[in-house]
Amino acid sequence: MKTLDDLIAEGVAGRRVLVRADLNVPLDGDTITDDGRIKAALPTLRALTGAGAKVVVAAHLGRPKGTPDRKYSLAPVAARLADLLGSTVVLAADVVGESAKTEVAKLPDGGVLLLENVRFEPGETSKDEAERGALADAYAALADVFVSDGFGVVHRKQASVYDVATRLPAYAGGLVLAEVEVLKQLTGEPRRPYVVALGGSKVSDKLAVIESLLPKVDAILVGGGMCFTFLAAEGLGVGDSLLEADMIDTCKKLLAEHPGKVLLPADVVIADDFSAEANTQTVLAANIREGWKGLDIGPITVERYSDVIAGAGTVFWNGPMGVFELAPFAEGTRGVAKAIVDSPAYSVVGGGDSAAAVRLLGLPEDGFSHISTGGGASLEYLEGKELPGVAVLEA
Repeated sequence: MKTLDDLIAEGVAGRRVLVRADLNVPLDGDTITDDGRIKAALPTLRALTGAGAKVVVAAHLGRPKGTPDRKYSLAPVAARLADLLGSTVVLAADVVGESAKTEVAKLPDGGVLLLENVRFEPGETSKDEAERGALADAYAALADVFVSDGFGVVHRKQASVYDVATRLPAYAGGLVLAEVEVLKQLTGEPRRPYVVALGGSKVSDKLAVIESLLPKVDAILVGGGMCFTFLAAEGLGVGDSLLEADMIDTCKKLLAEHPGKVLLPADVVIADDFSAEANTQTVLAANIREGWKGLDIGPITVERYSDVIAGAGTVFWNGPMGVFELAPFAEGTRGVAKAIVDSPAYSVVGGGDSAAAVRLLGLPEDGFSHISTGGGASLEYLEGKELPGVAVLEA
């Protein structure tokens, strides 16, 4: 796999470099609520601009339906990226159209152009290889070389991730390299005990990674909405908590096949409504009331999970323990995250909501060994799946 260092050693001054970055940040209107992914892209962009490259950045935001939609414009991202870089970032009015072509032609050495949301083009996510290929040809016409640095999308076989890498000399950016190295440590010979803290809404979303990890880890600490399907599998009533009834038998099977490895909440915070103003109670997991829903793990569980984490050699955390965005249900996630920070273990935060929680709850980012930018990509790697955006760089 050729790397960014290889490219810079070859010389990039005056060359057009297309960088696929992951700038898919959460927005509240036009306000970015977590700029972690933009900050993660900075080292590669600075290395290229510092070496005199003409940098063309491709990225997506949200899930527009293959057509321009102002709600998903990268304009707020361009403004924030310019602030962080301390230099001008031009935003093209389109992806590969006349605006993109004109702005690329005007780019000075060391300049940065951000193409509009690549998912405004239907070919970006198309299952049709010819349609994706046509768009990849258009990307390739804008650049001389390609740098893949959007780890959060390398599990997608998309035009700006996979197909363009078959059309231009392709290099792995520093972020992609770092992420893959971390995941290799988790799938190789991790320091033991190897503990996974797993949250999120649904068992079905995490089933593949649970099945893959259970034979390899020493403990899985379950939180989030998915814990209630596991509790139901143990015969407990879960009130109005999130429940995947069709997954109960699967959870029973997992618990039976791996006795003692899957740890479930001993207590939970329940509420009579899904809101920050709801009435709340902390009850034992066996005492969830009808008409109430579990929205966080309780303090007994936090203490129990923290004890396991304190003795771990490696910790992988993916998914919040509760609805951390609402203050009454943030303490479970905060407690588990703080235990990871305090632990001497090699610790990896698996992107997505977990990474957002670290920043939202004010936890020290340097308290973790690595905070991933790609939750879905991380999970698929741990499942043993091939990541198309990485495989194409190794071809």
